[in-house]
Amino acid sequence: MNFLARRVAVWVFLPFAAAYFLAALLRAVTATLAPTLAEAFGLGAADLGLLSGGYFLGFALTQLPLGHWLDRHGPRHVLLAFLGVAVLGCGVFALATGFGALLAGRLLFGAGVSACLMAPLTGYRRWFGPAAQLRANAWMLMTGSLGMVASTLPVQWLLPVWGWRALFWAIAALLLLAGAWIALAVPRWSTGAQASGTLPASAPAEGYREVWRHAYFRRLAPMGFFTYGGMIAMQTLWAGPWMQRVAGYNELQAATGLFWINVSMLCTFWGWGLLGPWMARHAVDVNRVMAWGLPLSLCILLAILRLGAQAGAAAWALYCISCTVMSLSLPAVAAAFDARLAGRALSAFNLVVFAGVFVLQWGIGLAVDGFVAAGLDLLGAFRAALGGYLACNLFAWLWFLRKPGQP
Repeated sequence: MNFLARRVAVWVFLPFAAAYFLAALLRAVTATLAPTLAEAFGLGAADLGLLSGGYFLGFALTQLPLGHWLDRHGPRHVLLAFLGVAVLGCGVFALATGFGALLAGRLLFGAGVSACLMAPLTGYRRWFGPAAQLRANAWMLMTGSLGMVASTLPVQWLLPVWGWRALFWAIAALLLLAGAWIALAVPRWSTGAQASGTLPASAPAEGYREVWRHAYFRRLAPMGFFTYGGMIAMQTLWAGPWMQRVAGYNELQAATGLFWINVSMLCTFWGWGLLGPWMARHAVDVNRVMAWGLPLSLCILLAILRLGAQAGAAAWALYCISCTVMSLSLPAVAAAFDARLAGRALSAFNLVVFAGVFVLQWGIGLAVDGFVAAGLDLLGAFRAALGGYLACNLFAWLWFLRKPGQP
């Protein structure tokens, strides 16, 4: 397999990173806009959970066809088409006059940006060597964290000047620019099976059976759903309401807390990118790293529940950082399958992750409202809801330790 030269690889990486930056900004901006939207549209915790989770529902619904399209047509054509849907979604959201339109817009741009990570990772599987894949994966996630940083204080500063509707028109324009850059920079996808390791266009379509039945995929899936999906759910939604409703932060303090949470994630993914090539050279088993690293996240989440109102942005930053070990799961899944299945394997795993985000974001909101209705105070309701989430994470980790199946 012929890998891209370093200079060409950087030119390919940058527009993909720009698109993923915008995808992450759209993913996380609900946490910053939550007070504004709640006041404007009279939204409760369950409504906010559903609205934020709508992005991930739209994201998850596209993953299975996305895998087929990536394997057949390549990252360039698929991502350009999907970015058009994201632009439409931003327009619908910006024009919304009720909750239904907000949810429809978020579903659309969630579906539209759902290829922004899977498309480059599918391309990297063919174009980059193993060490470069680990680095590129980590630095794509770092770029996503930068997008989440942009969704906090910068958005909070722009709101009084532009308003939230103008913000979404600006994001739509930037998505169009990113698409133009991708069209110029990203290589076309050869359909020759021998040259690329992918299926020729005339080959019969294969389903996902080989992916779903793979022992390693089944071993990793619960951690993808609860731990990886849960990290994103906390980072992009529930850390904000916890800081405001439990720890007593005001809107600016909560936005500042989210800013520093996302800065810490950015720095952590930068570190994983630097560490990746060393891990590849020394044949470090990423499964052992995940197995030994994840108990730390369980302990930190337990500490947050015990601290209650005293647990603020720093505690949530530590929790999210401790979960970043799950970023190793994406290149591990890609490496566990033949190159011809890379798009489907990555998309199937991404479906598991983002289904987890949707279920956890909405489910925690429903649980909090339900426990409050049952008579618990707000702190008790959050503790009960997140205690259930902690138990699910523990189950997923134990399943990973006991379930057979190596990549």
